[in-house]
Amino acid sequence: MPMTQGYEEKKYMMGDAPDYDRSQWLNEKFKPGLDFPNLPYLTDGAHKITQSKAILGCIAYKHNLCGETEREKIWEDILENQLMDNQMQLARLCYNPDFEKLKPEYLEALPAMLKFYLQFLGKQPWFLGDKIALVDFIAYDVLERNQVFEPKCLDAFPNLKDFISRFEATHFPL
Repeated sequence: MPMTQGYEEKKYMMGDAPDYDRSQWLNEKFKPGLDFPNLPYLTDGAHKITQSKAILGCIAYKHNLCGETEREKIWEDILENQLMDNQMQLARLCYNPDFEKLKPEYLEALPAMLKFYLQFLGKQPWFLGDKIALVDFIAYDVLERNQVFEPKCLDAFPNLKDFISRFEATHFPL
């Protein structure tokens, strides 16, 4: 998956909160000709893509990292949306001013959430079966974030721990 061809690292400085200075990006925002000017964006030939999910989808389509059968595509949509919901739950918690008060409730609900992923994965190597897909990258990200948040959260879920290890051992050529 050669992904670095044509990569150009652009950084826009915004300064510190609460007075973010967005002028550097705002002065450039409309120059790339994006339909919905936003960061990040990807220019891939004639395609100019914004929104992280759309960019990931484009990369997945291009490199055959999508579900192939109708069943796989449906599962992929279900799992991706569930993962994004769980990712947002953790983000909302972490940025909430009442973090310390709300953290125990999140940790109490975490095993039930992980159990769903355990059942969905089953004994398969990847969430859609034998072939890695974009949804596995998203699952890894969500599971790893929860493991950073609560290091022992996967201890009762050996197949999810195995999934993490398998993902980390997989070579993704760039």
